[in-house]
Amino acid sequence: MKLKYLLATSVVGLSAAAASAPAYAQSTGSVEFEEGTTIVVSGTREQDVGGVEIPQTPKAKQELNEEIIRRQRPGQTVNDIVNLVPGVSFQNNDPWGSSGGSFTIRGFADDAISQTLDGLPLNDSGNYALYTNQQVDPEVLESVSVNLGATDVDSPTASAVGGTINIRTREPSDIFKITSTMSFGDVIARGNDRSRPYMRGFVMVDTGDITGGGLKAFGSASYTRYDNAFNNYGVIEKQQYNGRIWQDLGSNGDFIAVAGHYNENRNNFAGSVSINSITDPESRFYSVDDNCTVDLPSPGGRDIDNNCGASFDRRYNPSNTGNIRGSSRFTLTDNLILTVDPSWQYVKANGGGDEELLEQRCYLNADGNCTTTPNGTTGYTGFFDNDANGRQYYFGRDLNGDGDTLDEVTGHDPSQTRTRRVGVIANLAYEINPNHLVRLAYTYDDADHRQTGQTSVALSNGEIRDVFPVNDPLFTVDGFQLNKRNRQSYAILHQVSGEYRGTFGDLTTVIGLRAPFFTRELNQYCYTLDAGGDLACFENQDPADFLAGNPDAVAPTERTYKYDDLLPNVGLVYDFGSASVFANYAKGLSVPGTDVLYNSLFFAATNPDAQPDPETTDSFDGGFRYQTGNIQAQIAGYYTIYSDRLATAYDPVLDETVFRNLGRVDKYGVDASVAFQPNRNLLFYLFGSINESEIKDDVQLGAGSFADTAGKNESGAPLWSVGGRTQYNLGPIEIGIQAKHTGKRYVNDINTAEVGGYTLVDADIRWVIGENPFGDDVALQLNVTNILDEVYVGGFGGGLTSTSPFVQIGPPRAASISLLFGF
Repeated sequence: MKLKYLLATSVVGLSAAAASAPAYAQSTGSVEFEEGTTIVVSGTREQDVGGVEIPQTPKAKQELNEEIIRRQRPGQTVNDIVNLVPGVSFQNNDPWGSSGGSFTIRGFADDAISQTLDGLPLNDSGNYALYTNQQVDPEVLESVSVNLGATDVDSPTASAVGGTINIRTREPSDIFKITSTMSFGDVIARGNDRSRPYMRGFVMVDTGDITGGGLKAFGSASYTRYDNAFNNYGVIEKQQYNGRIWQDLGSNGDFIAVAGHYNENRNNFAGSVSINSITDPESRFYSVDDNCTVDLPSPGGRDIDNNCGASFDRRYNPSNTGNIRGSSRFTLTDNLILTVDPSWQYVKANGGGDEELLEQRCYLNADGNCTTTPNGTTGYTGFFDNDANGRQYYFGRDLNGDGDTLDEVTGHDPSQTRTRRVGVIANLAYEINPNHLVRLAYTYDDADHRQTGQTSVALSNGEIRDVFPVNDPLFTVDGFQLNKRNRQSYAILHQVSGEYRGTFGDLTTVIGLRAPFFTRELNQYCYTLDAGGDLACFENQDPADFLAGNPDAVAPTERTYKYDDLLPNVGLVYDFGSASVFANYAKGLSVPGTDVLYNSLFFAATNPDAQPDPETTDSFDGGFRYQTGNIQAQIAGYYTIYSDRLATAYDPVLDETVFRNLGRVDKYGVDASVAFQPNRNLLFYLFGSINESEIKDDVQLGAGSFADTAGKNESGAPLWSVGGRTQYNLGPIEIGIQAKHTGKRYVNDINTAEVGGYTLVDADIRWVIGENPFGDDVALQLNVTNILDEVYVGGFGGGLTSTSPFVQIGPPRAASISLLFGF
């Protein structure tokens, strides 16, 4: 039974004054550099207050370690846990954490935030989105830290202008032990008329020191399954495996470690509704027709798609993700250290749903649109976004086996993505003397990003045959796979960076410079019809008639984009004993995502619109800290000038991303937190933030038409938030209560529609019932989330002028009980 975990760390330093520091940076090299020294001194000390650590750096940062992580619901996504950090706003898509969610940091959405796991980038390499349901099991984590303003100089990111979330995996134990968790739960909300059970199991085995020379490892596995929180149809199923092998090299802190991760998610979309439909407790729960039959084949007759299986909630969002991560530290001389963190990762995922598949051919009329009536022109097969009836799929062959080619057949067309990605972060740190340290870093990130849209015929009940149609795709009569998109990109980063850290008495200065060189190689295998990204995808056919009817269409092509910049990073910390002041300036760069770049292929290479501008930021941070053995406190103000702000919003129904260029946007505000532990049994933690933004100009909608955005707040992010947590130890019983109020959010950038604030209150009660054979606790833990059963609007992306977008329903009240063996 422990209110506080004692974290033993390898500490670098020339003297006892250089005691241990937390792993709050993302790479091994950044950890070493922020500790500020290179010669090893081993030691153990508590640095946090109740699991909250405020690093003493020029940047505004905050770390949460195992003490808080373990008190949250087992299996919860790490992004929900960091909702306890000021400036962060996360909206979960369900109470349990495996259905995704959306979040912002200081008003920046996830595509402008870098999230890493032991230095490995987790954002999508194409559009930079982050999938919070695919994150590592929290039981294998040592800590998670949030950099609220700027990124580390060796960060492998093309988009992080709004901060970073750095996740660090635990080091394997020196002794053999087994730890496990078994959880059961249910939704217990008002208006809920049925059980929606939740179950999760987790087990982890540490080998201990196998050889007596520092070789140790752990391996873990988890399985999660639960019914959708809102309807009678969806099921979420998830399995995950993690492991790490660690070898100490000598006694000076050097090591080599290799970690692995694999995650499979199988889940339906759910909980996305019109913003105006969330009105009362009952409105959150609804039924999905799960008993239907597609229009069965009838020889000689025209079968139609009768919308069986078309419900949004019957769509799937499967993913298979895996990675291998290396970490290492080598002392080359007494004052020269090399760290190398290589990585490899793989992603296979899609999202989408029902679609009508036509057995006929597309014949182009005078307007360049498709008709199924032969008219003497070439009859094409493929995907055409310029059909008069919208996007259509033409196969020219019998799909349902009834012997004719007259039918409209029910099928599926999810957007498929496959990514293979390799990277490395290498740092060489040199200690000039005990007060001056420099480092040189090289970062490499290379992602092979393949995006397609294969199709499959639905089963008789409207279900998909295989959640991955790419495994067995449909071919047209002309012998090619029909895709609604067909493209491949290579996102390559070479980055050189340097940093100096100097201590001048009570003043510490850090001066850094990033020099990233980004390359985006795009291969578009479809015809681009317009600047909005509409496509025609066909192969093995003469394109003459198509191009005659669509003279502006751009044939399949390839293009290479290059972006580079010099990004300075300057900061200082001045100590006044237990108090300090800090300030930092950082310049950021965000390269346009692949969707924007693919759309630009419509323009000739000499057209200025063919080279989209990158987003840039100038971020200023400054604040005050107060730190003692039982207090961690920080208040920080910030001001960010955001140029060429390209905002995005995903429409889950259309399965499309909508872009809007807001020009210059200034973001500014205040973040504050204080953790106070008056005695070993009691903790108080309070935090809050104010997040303001100002769009500087009206956004042009068309010729002579503008949206009234000048002087308005950017949509999607809360204007303010405040929260806290208290934790009390009653002997074998430990009680924690936490609450957070999230302020209003504007629905659009003209600020004519908004959603009100909401308050979430959660509780955790842990009863330590004994000790296991390895000396760790055996406990029962009750977690209840949204105790007040608040009815609220969950996540949404915001928009330019829309007043009624689709949004996620805020998760209802839910409770789980967990048996903890070793936590």
